[in-house]
Amino acid sequence: MSKCMQITVAVTPFYQEEFGRTYPKLARHLGYLDAALVKSNPSLYALVTRLDKLLYTFDGTKLREVLLRHREKLQSLQKGIEENLADWNLAQADQLLYQVEDIFDKIEAELD
Repeated sequence: MSKCMQITVAVTPFYQEEFGRTYPKLARHLGYLDAALVKSNPSLYALVTRLDKLLYTFDGTKLREVLLRHREKLQSLQKGIEENLADWNLAQADQLLYQVEDIFDKIEAELD
């Protein structure tokens, strides 16, 4: 391992349109208390890394109820993604990211 250089792998969002158009219900709920987060066009992975903070911030809301139902699975996937990225197993990390996306599609469907 190098003493001077490091390699960083980042997960970058790719939406056909912006986050708010891809997940309008989720964006609306997030925007009530954190408009800057929605405006930053976050990746779903970035939202998962902040999940506990979001659950705390949105305590007592419908969003918290919905996110809480998916918390364990999302955090398990995040751990798997981190491990696969660290091992340079990018194809497997990509498959796990698809699973995260599927869960966020369910979250979007559960919100009103």
